Parts: sequence; structure tokens; C-alpha cells
Amino acid sequence: MKRTKTSKQWMMEHVNDVYVQRAKAEGYRSRAAYKLIEVAARDKLLKPGMVVVDLGAAPGGWSQVAAAKAGAGGRVIAVDLLPMDSLRNVTFLQGDFRDDAVAQALERKLAGRPIDLVLSDMSPNISGIALSDQARAMHLAELALEFAVKHLKPGGSLLVKLFQGSGFQEFLREMRSCFMHVMTRKPEASRGRSNELYLLGKERKAGF
Repeated sequence: MKRTKTSKQWMMEHVNDVYVQRAKAEGYRSRAAYKLIEVAARDKLLKPGMVVVDLGAAPGGWSQVAAAKAGAGGRVIAVDLLPMDSLRNVTFLQGDFRDDAVAQALERKLAGRPIDLVLSDMSPNISGIALSDQARAMHLAELALEFAVKHLKPGGSLLVKLFQGSGFQEFLREMRSCFMHVMTRKPEASRGRSNELYLLGKERKAGF
């Protein structure tokens, strides 16, 4: 299939991207690793011994960062519909995190340990239809929040990707109802032309 002008421009931008080059040089699976590195450093998000669940983890860049910070005493569980090559100190579950079988497998892997942090860098497959893409992106964010509220320990945190647009303010209000502190973050590794940003909810409120 012949590449479109837009896809060629994207490929050139990707190849010349400083974060793509850094990821290759430093052994990270994706440039997205640097987004988590920046937010985690700024907000002291990752600590040794933490239990972390990474939703939509493939290819594994965020899980790599989380596992390095959590250390041998921590636990990182990555979940994705897509396959993911194994990573040191990361347990991978392939499937939909909403499915009972995956939820049960997650509970077994946790072995009674509470979750400190839920990560979600999930994005829908982009169709180019703005309203549809935004709606699907918001749905993924809502699923991540629902999972976090259900599984996080009181005081736990959620870092979730969003796109500015329809539904954002409503989602922000929902986050604020569930967490004591909610911050907006736009890491340097996020492409400038992208309207993606991240919401960080810290200290999940008891009773949710």
C-alpha cells in the first residue's frame, strides 16, 4: 500500500525524534518511558517496594520504568490485549482487564498485596474522525478510573492519559471526587502538536 504524505511525515518525525533515539540508546521499549520518568520524578510517584498495575502496557516502556523503581521488593503487573515480550520483574497478563478471568488472575498474582499505583497510557486506534477518537479515548480513561477506584488501596494513586476535548472537564470532576489531589501533567516527551495530557490523582479517598 502506498504511504500517504501524512504517514511519511509521521515516519520522518518519528525517526528523527530525540526521545525515540534516546529510547533505543538506553534500552527502553518506547519513547513513552520518558513521560513516566518525568512525571514520577516531579511527583515522587514511584518508590521501592510499590505494587503497580500498568493497564494497556504493551510494548512495556512504562512497566520497565516502574519495575526499575519498585525494585526486587515491589511488584509490577502489566495487562494488555496485545502480546508483550517478557520483562525482568514484570508479570504480564494478556487479556481485557475487565474480564473476570483476568481479574481473578490479577488477584492471584497480587497474593493479598494492595495496589499502590495504577498506570494507564492507553490510546484507541486513531480513525481520524475527531469526535469518534475523542469518545473512545475518554472511554478508555473512564475504564482506567473505574479499575483504579475498585482496586487501589486508600491513599493510592492513578496516572491516566487523556486528550483535551469533549468530556475532559467532566472526567476531571470525577477524578477530583475520587482523589484528594488531582494534577494535570504535560511531559516534555509528549509531542507538542499532540493534545494528549495526563491526570495524576493522588491519595484515593476512602469509601470509593
